[in-house]
Amino acid sequence: MTFAERVAAVNGAINDVVWGPPMLVLLVGAGILLTIMTKGFQFRKFGYAMKNTMGKVFKKQEAGEGEITPFQAMSTALAGTVGTGNIAGITTAITLGGAGSIFWLWITALIGMVTKYSEVMLAVKYRERNQYGDWVGGPMYYIKNGLGKNWKWLGVIFCIFGALASFGIGNATQVGNITSSIGNVVKAFDPSFSADGAKTLNLVLGIVLAVLVGIVILGGVKRLGSVTEKLVPFMAVVYIIACIIVLIYHAGTLGEVFHDIFAGAFSPEGVTGGAVGSAMMVVMWGVKRGVFSNEAGLGSAPIAHATTSETDPVKQGLYGIFEVFMDTIVICTLTGLCLLCAAKGANLDLNFGVQGDTGLNAAALGTVFGDKAGTLVIAIGLTLFAFSTVLSWSLYGSRCLEFILGPKAIKPYQIVFILFVIVGATMSLDLAWAIADTLNGLMAIPNLIAILLLSPVIVKVTKEHFVKKNIEE
Repeated sequence: MTFAERVAAVNGAINDVVWGPPMLVLLVGAGILLTIMTKGFQFRKFGYAMKNTMGKVFKKQEAGEGEITPFQAMSTALAGTVGTGNIAGITTAITLGGAGSIFWLWITALIGMVTKYSEVMLAVKYRERNQYGDWVGGPMYYIKNGLGKNWKWLGVIFCIFGALASFGIGNATQVGNITSSIGNVVKAFDPSFSADGAKTLNLVLGIVLAVLVGIVILGGVKRLGSVTEKLVPFMAVVYIIACIIVLIYHAGTLGEVFHDIFAGAFSPEGVTGGAVGSAMMVVMWGVKRGVFSNEAGLGSAPIAHATTSETDPVKQGLYGIFEVFMDTIVICTLTGLCLLCAAKGANLDLNFGVQGDTGLNAAALGTVFGDKAGTLVIAIGLTLFAFSTVLSWSLYGSRCLEFILGPKAIKPYQIVFILFVIVGATMSLDLAWAIADTLNGLMAIPNLIAILLLSPVIVKVTKEHFVKKNIEE
């Protein structure tokens, strides 16, 4: 057994525990409990949330030293969530879980809205300034400052998992999907492109990406915010428009596709011809990919939101609702519908039961734009999505390590993170995805414990906001 095989075996054993029924119950259960305690806040105040987030996109915002604007903070967090999970992750969910996984993706998102709101709100309420004058916050700080210093050990555990996860979910899987998608473009235009050529291309791309990542993250949080606020809206609009065109072209299949989504959520065998096993498998893939995509409950995005110039925790928390809605309900749904509509309208073989890759996404777009153009659109979208995610996770990882070792650990971490981009460009993508899945689950555990223990604070601060604003809660 090779070293990689040993790592895969150990990770698989841990993953089976971390992503077993108890984790699904904890993730979904926390969201349901918060929904009940806040009286369905994410649904009752959805309009208020959109008005105070999307409605302020074009309003000029100012930020002082050591902080970024609320929109930049949201863009940085959204950059961290809108990544390969929105394209490659949804393809995995559908091919292994069937169309029904989209239904459970939606359920995860609807519940996750209040979870994301809660963790963002707590991050702003319990943040603090570091020795450089920058705002720092996130689960480790609302554990330490909200639950008390006797709970600091729980914050340290979160930070250990978070720092390690940044190299997986926030680096290797993202970079690996960039190189894979660009390789697909080269192969589409040059069918004779060899495996040796692909290895060389991946190495070159890894070095180029490492340089670009280094330029941004070594420039500090303000440069990071400035880049993501421009990159995120552009990449989202390009991808959304491309997907909508495909759906319009295959509009006649939408009714059948939605039937498969709802029927497959509970009886996957009937929709996939038995290629997908149990309903539990469908739920698992829908929830896993939903969490991987929007990161509600993981505790990562609050680290970015804590850097905001916004002083009202509830107002910044509203961006958490918007993030989950845009990431999962909009972008992930469009990805899934494109695949399923292309399968119905153009006989695209999704090969249920076998893990699909971004080649399927390119083929789905190719049913309208042509194979080469479809591959190019996916490569551009995936590159922008994944690159922005790498930038955001560099911040998450550095803040986690700073909490454990102090500010002196930031620069060494950043250098290692930059070099790991090259590793991610050349390593096995399957192993990277598996490790990222495991670390995702491990991160969520201490964060969800903290959120549940601080749930009375969430309810209290939310009520106080609406009393202060003289708005009916």
